[in-house]
Parts: sequence; C-alpha cells; structure tokens
Amino acid sequence: MFELTMISTIFPLILLIVFSPLILALLLIGLQKKVNMFYPATGMIKTGYVGYSWTYLAFGWLVPIFRGEIAIALMHLVIYCVTFGFSQLVLPFLYNRQYMTRMLTSGWQLDRNDPNYLLACQKLNIMP
Repeated sequence: MFELTMISTIFPLILLIVFSPLILALLLIGLQKKVNMFYPATGMIKTGYVGYSWTYLAFGWLVPIFRGEIAIALMHLVIYCVTFGFSQLVLPFLYNRQYMTRMLTSGWQLDRNDPNYLLACQKLNIMP
C-alpha cells in the first residue's frame, strides 16, 4: 500500500518535470508562428518562424540542417554533446530568433502583407 501511495505522489511530479519546458514555453513565448520572407534581389520566398521552436525541441540539432544551415547544425551538435543533451532544453527558446536574425542580416526581408508581420517585428525587436 505504501509503495502505491508513493508512486501516485511521485508520478505527477515526474510528469511536471518532464513537461516543464513545454509549459514554460507556452507561458513565456507562445506557439511558433510562420512568417513569410523574401529576398529583394531575386524575389525568392522563404518561410521564417518566430516564437518557441517546437521543431527544435523534437528534432534538436537536425533543424538547422533542414533549414540549410550546415555550419550552425555542426555547432549545435557540439554544444549538444558538450552539455550532455541539456542544451536541448534551452536552445528551443533561442533558435527561431537566432535563425530570423541571421536571415534578416543576410538581406532577407519580412513580407509586410503577412498576417504575422507585426508579431514578428515585436518578437525580433525591429521597427515595423
């Protein structure tokens, strides 16, 4: 009987610890939103993201590879190995902002007609 009571009190605590990054992300940053971007010289269109990177939480250092950033992926893999995986809990909070900053500084621009344009400007601390 004692073991069952102990398990029933510890199990919710374990669930809270496991899902705390998700809960914290929802409370602090919110859901990940898509934002259209374009490169003025070529007219190329790309999708950017603002908010908590749920993709990064699920796939980790592979996300930069999916988005065409091989050097960043290798750097994140090294960070992942050095921190024994704990970076997986921190980097989803940072990755989308870093990705969008790299895109904007390399010449890409936010699409002003996108419904999430003002949200992206707010999250990235840029003037609309």
